[in-house]
Amino acid sequence: MSAPVLSKATFAATRRGTRPYWVWTSLFLSSSAFAETDIGHPPVTSQTATNAVTVETTTVVGHLDEAREQIVPSLGATSYLISKDQLQNQAQGANAAFSQVLLRAPGVAQDSYGQLHVRGEHANLQYRINDVLLPEGITGFGQELDTRFVDSISLVTGTLPAQYGFRTAGIVDIHTKSGAFSPGGSVELYGGSFDTVHPSFEYGATEGKLSFFSNGSYTHSNLGVENPTSSYQAIHDVTDQYKLFSYLSFILDETSRLSLMASGSFGDFQIPNTPGLPAGHAPGGEQWIPGAFNSRQLDENQREQNLFGVLAYQKSVEQLNLQVAAFGRNSGVHFRPDQLGDLFFNGVASDVARNSLSTGLQADLSYNLTDTHTLRGGSMVLFSSSNSKTETTVFDLDPISLNPSGSPRTISDANTVRGQFYGFYLQDEWQVLPKVTINYGGRFDTVGGYLNEHQISPRANLIYEATDSTKLHGGYARYFTPPPLENVSQGTLQKFAGTSNDQGISGDDVTSERAHYFDLGLTQKLLPGLQLGVDGYYKVARNQLDEGLFGQTLIPAAFNYSRGEVYGVEFSGTYDLGGLSSYANVAISRGRGKNLGSSQFLFGSNDLLYAQTHWVALDHDQEVTGSFGVSYHWDWTDQRTRIFADSLYGSGLRRDQLLTDGSVVPNGGTVPVSYTINLGIEQAFRVGSKQWLKARLDLVNLTDNIYEIRDGSGVGVNAAQYGMRRGVFGSLSYTF
Repeated sequence: MSAPVLSKATFAATRRGTRPYWVWTSLFLSSSAFAETDIGHPPVTSQTATNAVTVETTTVVGHLDEAREQIVPSLGATSYLISKDQLQNQAQGANAAFSQVLLRAPGVAQDSYGQLHVRGEHANLQYRINDVLLPEGITGFGQELDTRFVDSISLVTGTLPAQYGFRTAGIVDIHTKSGAFSPGGSVELYGGSFDTVHPSFEYGATEGKLSFFSNGSYTHSNLGVENPTSSYQAIHDVTDQYKLFSYLSFILDETSRLSLMASGSFGDFQIPNTPGLPAGHAPGGEQWIPGAFNSRQLDENQREQNLFGVLAYQKSVEQLNLQVAAFGRNSGVHFRPDQLGDLFFNGVASDVARNSLSTGLQADLSYNLTDTHTLRGGSMVLFSSSNSKTETTVFDLDPISLNPSGSPRTISDANTVRGQFYGFYLQDEWQVLPKVTINYGGRFDTVGGYLNEHQISPRANLIYEATDSTKLHGGYARYFTPPPLENVSQGTLQKFAGTSNDQGISGDDVTSERAHYFDLGLTQKLLPGLQLGVDGYYKVARNQLDEGLFGQTLIPAAFNYSRGEVYGVEFSGTYDLGGLSSYANVAISRGRGKNLGSSQFLFGSNDLLYAQTHWVALDHDQEVTGSFGVSYHWDWTDQRTRIFADSLYGSGLRRDQLLTDGSVVPNGGTVPVSYTINLGIEQAFRVGSKQWLKARLDLVNLTDNIYEIRDGSGVGVNAAQYGMRRGVFGSLSYTF
């Protein structure tokens, strides 16, 4: 006879454990009824479970999940948790792009093409799924990760413990749904404005010792990339995307299990057009370009694909917890130009294909040495290769006038760059006093292949629980951040000498960033349900890494500032009472760099000269960033209702500033303030003992605010982008 399944609420409590785990956590606090389950998924009981599961299996799963959390806790760092239910309280719910979910966390600023900036950093984010590293892929437009498979997300920032290396601006720690705690399935049809059609499915179950979960989706939209104009509908901006994710877990015995994760995403994107562009560098091509070319008719496209797989073994016995994982990822981007149009407007037409392959092994363990000391250590080995193939059509330059002349010709180029990354760490969680914990240690990182650099990085955090309602933390971290593997080689530049793609100058190689990071924070519970927090940080860096979009393609390129500073403060608050949930986050930050120390060929002479003697605001620097939300729910036996509103605010990313004397200050100004207000309602009806029907309506950018993300100027900015205009979206789902 089957016994009741361990409930999600009970499992959440077991994951916290009984050991000290003082992490400043600002939550979108939800009501107890909704904390257990999605609105369309009733709480799991022996009556509602769709599969017979023995209590032994789910107890082992819960124990192993708890043990896995003890291997790599974010002790002393700033951790912001978003649960599966909290996803439903934001615009578009689980149908929102993954980047939109993270924008609801403190200090996360929105950029074009789905890029995110955390605490004034460009990218530099590390993604982990079930505590296993997801290797970097080539940046594109598509969102590889599907919000629908998420059980919870933690954004970990600040002075990170020693287990986190290389990418350190923020750790996006994703825990997936599983068949053990998300049994059953659902099908959903979502769609609305901009010709959006988005069907999806998910299903999870447990059979004996095997648990599995899978989900998939298809997306069609006429707003695949940000609109380069303020018009409601973009020109030539259709996208079609496919995603599939699967997770399997097999219990070997009471202390160990094997798990397998696999994911694939594919996307086709049209590059949106800007009407009314004047002719560019190709007047010498009149002999073969008949008449004028209308920029509305440009036909540039990009195809993207991402595949990854993870096989992990976990063991938890007595004082020892261990996880070893092998992983691999293949990522590719292919930009296809409009040969005739790009030559007419730019004098260059580049067909660019890039592919990245990464494989590696990660091992983490914790050992409870005594009642007051827990040792943690581990290593990561990663092998990566990046291939680039280009077919670039150019004009030769007249040696006297330096104007394009004659007929175009094509230059082929191919490069392969390989890199090896090794990281090792050891740290000790020491409970000095009942209310004081020190987490100290260090890591050693080395990079070989395209770079040969290394660093020893000490880390230390102090956590003090002054009272039951007051917690403080402070820490220091030394960071070592290698640049992305895919970089333009000097050999490539030399091939374009004397052509319309001649960069004019060469450049120094991109190198690793080395930084000192300090963080201090406080969280305070003032009233039942009310929690406030504040956290300040300061980073000083040598070889500050940044990325930008240069030239025709929309694939980022990396460069260094010789010096860098990033500092700021975050304020956060949550209030939860009965069916009411609300949150507010406001972050103030500043990031700047001095002297462009690498890849100088990417920049104009004005930017290079100015940065030699002046601090330059980083192009992604946004002084004030805010996110706000409120929701309320009613829960009856056969019906559930949820209403919600949320809003995002930004004081504006950087642009060039034109002075009265005609000179230009790189990144000296900002685009105008932006904000969006979103509303929604969700209604669920029980249609059987185990089945629910859910309807949802979302109004995004309710006021139809026209706001600019980029205006096309600034260091590493090559085009204007506007945020999405007002959208009306709805969904209908069936849960079984």
